[in-house]
Amino acid sequence: MEGNEHLHINVEGPILSCTLNRPDRLNAFSEEMITGLKRAVEEADHNEAIKVITIAGAGRSFSAGGDVKEMGKATANHIYDHVGELNELVMAMRNCSKPIVAIVHGFAAGAGWNVALACDQILAAEESQFVLSFAQVGLVADGGGSYFLTKKLGPYKTKELLFNAEPITAEYAKELGLVNRLYAGSELEDQAKAYVQKLAMGPGRAYEMMKKLVNQAETSDLASVLEQERIAQTFMISTEDHQEGVQAFTNKRKPTFTGK
Repeated sequence: MEGNEHLHINVEGPILSCTLNRPDRLNAFSEEMITGLKRAVEEADHNEAIKVITIAGAGRSFSAGGDVKEMGKATANHIYDHVGELNELVMAMRNCSKPIVAIVHGFAAGAGWNVALACDQILAAEESQFVLSFAQVGLVADGGGSYFLTKKLGPYKTKELLFNAEPITAEYAKELGLVNRLYAGSELEDQAKAYVQKLAMGPGRAYEMMKKLVNQAETSDLASVLEQERIAQTFMISTEDHQEGVQAFTNKRKPTFTGK
């Protein structure tokens, strides 16, 4: 897997680490960054050796989202294409069978926050802040923010965050259920690495099915989810990971999962 000037890629064992790399622009999204990240996610999805994907930012922040310095120069056609590429990235992340973990420090703003919300887990520094900054420049949310936040918070709280366009603390984001775990900034990298390594050792096929079921549950009724769980469990019973888990439990040892 290859990155580019705006996206650093590193593969360490079963973990694919993607680092947004425009620190001088607070990792504002470029087309090169978006398409590179989409390609990395899609390639990892089809690579059996990769178990977990992480997305982090270089420098002082996770991502400022859209590049405000370029916005005044953009044409309608350019914006339509740019947001289309962002949409393809978000859908690739949602459809990816591997867990995707956002590791957030500094600011996650605008579409930067929304891309973090498209991940399956968000680990954040205690000092980090989150903001839907679109109203500050007279725009609407893109990158799925209207969807993810409305599903989690309901329409009233989502519109408050969008209309006010004010930063919220990582602690408040966690209270809202938008962040999974908080760590001191000096400990974020090490703690996130340990968390992700543990995740990478888990039952990959079960994670894949869990992710699919939870995503489908957002738009399904109870009867449909129950039937989907029934079908999935019927399939999971024949996986090697299930057999290993049962044997490890019986023998009172830790399981060694292979994702098969």
